[in-house]
Parts: sequence; structure tokens; C-alpha cells
Amino acid sequence: MKANDSVRREVLYKILIEFGIPRKLVRLINMSLTETYRRVRVGKNVSDRFPVRNGLKQGDDLSPMLFNFALEYAIRRVQANQDCLKLNGTHQLLAYADDANILGGSIHTLKENAEALVAATREIGLDVSADKTNYMVMSLDQNAGRIHSVMIDNSTFERVEEFKYLGTTLTNQNSIAE
Repeated sequence: MKANDSVRREVLYKILIEFGIPRKLVRLINMSLTETYRRVRVGKNVSDRFPVRNGLKQGDDLSPMLFNFALEYAIRRVQANQDCLKLNGTHQLLAYADDANILGGSIHTLKENAEALVAATREIGLDVSADKTNYMVMSLDQNAGRIHSVMIDNSTFERVEEFKYLGTTLTNQNSIAE
């Protein structure tokens, strides 16, 4: 299942209004998503059509923008919970498409921020994938984040010393390498 398939439409409409999208435009978006149907093809067999009540239309030009509004809502919920940790003096949360990287100066802060992200994404119908999620505590203190794994919402996230984000390597010592 793709992330677009699980966005809760009713929550999305509220998010759009919260972001200041005019109600008339939100109603038009609602109309374009209402009474949508799909069919499944297996080999040469095609199923009867069935209604789709959640998610965005695949291939629709508006879908990426609507998904970005939903993800932006979740990101802002995490940023409101940040403890002012910054990577090289700038970003507190790194996000691109459906990838989000939460920064924290301590395990406690990292867990708080991850819990906020999990709660926000669940609200809009998305799930944080434990298989694709690691954590890294960014601190000049060598003893920070020595716990090997963290449990958040019944999922275990493994600790890493560095990770690549948009082609750049970020390290737990708050440095960037090209």
C-alpha cells in the first residue's frame, strides 16, 4: 500500500481549512474525491468496482499537493515539540516527500518528538514504518544516546551513528559530510 492510499480524507479537509485554504476550494476537492471507485486486475480477470473512502487518487495532479499538506501538518506537530536542537544552526526536522528525520539532543527529546510524529501521522491515516526507521542522537557528548534501540508505540527503532539525507551524510557529532 502506498502512503497516498491511506490519507484520511475527512482529516485532510480539516487540515486544508486550518492552513487557510478557502472553504469553497476544500468543497471542490471533497467533490473530486467523493464517490471514487477502483477495480483490481489479476492476470486477465478484472474485479467488480468497489468504493474507495480513504486515500488520494493515483495519477491525479492534485494528489501530491494534498499529500504534502497532510505531511506538513504532521511535521508542524513535531516542530512544536522540539527542544531547539539545530543541525549546523538551522534545521530541527528534516523532511522530504514521505521521509522524515527527527533530530534530538537527548534520547528523551528524540522519543518525545518521535511520539509526536507517530501520533500526528496516525491521525491523518499514515504509519511510521519501523523497518525503515532509525534514530540518531546528535550531541557532542560521546555518552549521549548510547542505548542501542528505542521502543516507540510498540515499534523498535535502531540507533545509527550517521545517515545519508538527500546525498549528504549527517553524523551524531552534529557534522555534515558531502
